[in-house]
Amino acid sequence: MHVSLTAELESRVKAKVESGLYNNASEVIREALRFMDTHEDWIHEVKLARLREQLKAGTDQLDKGEGIAIESKSALDSLFDDIKA
Repeated sequence: MHVSLTAELESRVKAKVESGLYNNASEVIREALRFMDTHEDWIHEVKLARLREQLKAGTDQLDKGEGIAIESKSALDSLFDDIKA
């Protein structure tokens, strides 16, 4: 596999190798990809937690009788139009 990097990115990879933390550029790239995977997993968990909070708030409102009954597609479309406005 061949990867093209900008001059700045190539310089950053070389600096990491020269720091002695990595033996070669491949190790730097592998570590960066592992970090990216971990970061994506973390972002997914944060989004999932936020969605759970929003669902909880919605169910709490419904439990208090604060919901809106939607009985047709046109009523749902109207609600969405109101939200967008």
